[in-house]
Amino acid sequence: MPGPPVRKVTLHPAADAELVEAVRYYEEEEEGLGERFEAEVMRCVRLIQRAPEAAPVVRPMGLRRKVLQRFPYSLIYAVEPDRIRIVAIAHQRRRPDYWSRGR
Repeated sequence: MPGPPVRKVTLHPAADAELVEAVRYYEEEEEGLGERFEAEVMRCVRLIQRAPEAAPVVRPMGLRRKVLQRFPYSLIYAVEPDRIRIVAIAHQRRRPDYWSRGR
């Protein structure tokens, strides 16, 4: 018996820029570390696709936070009827909750 349909995941343009910047930063720190960061983001995206409601709600507007392993980042996302929209790939210590002000 097939499971529920997998929702498409989209990235807000700012979240996409955050991903590119973090991969670049980690790759400059250590060769291959940027690739490991990107792989961890993709692992979390797959988990979110399988169970979008599993991560805790962090804002009254229904945004959720999925914490990455081994990296101080979280995926901030909205579960919408036809997709999952990642609004931020947020560093957990820099500019906390900046994404809550209007993305």
